[in-house]
Amino acid sequence: MKRNNLTLKTLLYFTLFSTVIILSLWILQIQFLQYYYEAYQMNNIKQLAQGLKDNEDNITEYMESIASENEVCLQLYTETDLIEYNIRRPGCILASNNQTIISKKFELINSDMNYVKVVAPKTGTKSIIYSVNLNDGSYVFLNTTLEDIHVASTILKRNLIYIVLFLIVLSIIVSIYLSKKINKPILNIINTAREMGKGNYNVKFEKSNIAELDELADVLTVAASEMNETSELRRDLLANVSHDLKTPLTMIRAYAEKVRDLSYKDKKKMDRDLNVIIEETDRLNGLVNDILDLSKIEAGADTLNIEEYDLVEDIKDIMKRYDIIKETEHYIFELDLPKTAIISADKSKINQVIYNLINNAIEHTGDDLTVKISLKKEKDCYVVRITDSGKGIPEEEKKLVWNKYYKKDKRHKRNVIGSGIGLSIVKGILENHHFEYGIDSKINEYTTFYFKIKIK
Repeated sequence: MKRNNLTLKTLLYFTLFSTVIILSLWILQIQFLQYYYEAYQMNNIKQLAQGLKDNEDNITEYMESIASENEVCLQLYTETDLIEYNIRRPGCILASNNQTIISKKFELINSDMNYVKVVAPKTGTKSIIYSVNLNDGSYVFLNTTLEDIHVASTILKRNLIYIVLFLIVLSIIVSIYLSKKINKPILNIINTAREMGKGNYNVKFEKSNIAELDELADVLTVAASEMNETSELRRDLLANVSHDLKTPLTMIRAYAEKVRDLSYKDKKKMDRDLNVIIEETDRLNGLVNDILDLSKIEAGADTLNIEEYDLVEDIKDIMKRYDIIKETEHYIFELDLPKTAIISADKSKINQVIYNLINNAIEHTGDDLTVKISLKKEKDCYVVRITDSGKGIPEEEKKLVWNKYYKKDKRHKRNVIGSGIGLSIVKGILENHHFEYGIDSKINEYTTFYFKIKIK
């Protein structure tokens, strides 16, 4: 068994706790019993002595009641008589002829002391003699033992030893049961977590009717489900990225071989083929840059270079990149822009956001091939909206589209590289700027991605 085994530690702590409690009981009941008994007897005899002072008019009657209700013996000395109560009670030393006892009694009469502690000559037990001087010149002696001399208490002490031993054994048994009861669900969670660590995310953590452990089981079950989903999305991402890397590489190789073997003889054809190689290289470079940008954002290494510039002019410059697909593939771009919109932001990063959102709209727009780009001033901010006329996004998927592994449509179009990380880059950049962003969509009608820039 491992030294840090949870079951062993729980058993050890339970047993130690139980042992401490039982030993504390033993010490209090046995070792301090004499102290408690002596304190009780001292306090009791003082109260009885005070009662005698308060009941001098009926002293004999009060002494008789004391004798019948308490384990004390009494002697009343008057000028003419000696009255005794319980004088033959076991442990009573008032009638003893022992010189030490007699001298102690005279010492109390002739001094200001109220009591003395003595050792009984026959039994050897500690005893107390208490003196009460009455107003008529008579005095009363009270005597009681300061040690429990009853057989019952001795038997109780002996039995308590066996009781303590029994309770220690019982506590060990209960500790073993409780440790297993508590540790079993924990060990079940650990074993299930090991399965999850091996890559099996289709696991469910069992509940145990212990609130905290049930909550942990629920959290881990949700985590396993999310990790399973993430694993599937990661596989999709790798497939998408591999496809997007392989396609331009294949094109580059094919056209390079064509230039080498055929078109090098015709300058016009060679230039055309070389342009294809350059375009595919740019396409490949863009994908690699997207991956690097996302890595920087996630690592927190992406710094912002804030500056003031005209966002309208920037959007117009971005749109020039799409002239080629307007001519060749007949895409329609509808712009709704003010004359100027001066903002403070990282120009290159916001440029990248708009570029990625337009690419995403091109990827998903409908058969009319229309993409709308608008910039409007609303209250204290500029709102950029980019809208496609595609199938729309269901409400439950709106949060998922920002996930770096999410790609709803796995079919690729050649006009845009669809690796599924563009929107994740958009999210990272906008969050670094602390800009509000979101999605507005209606199924089979449109999807609008928007973000807001505070006007300073």
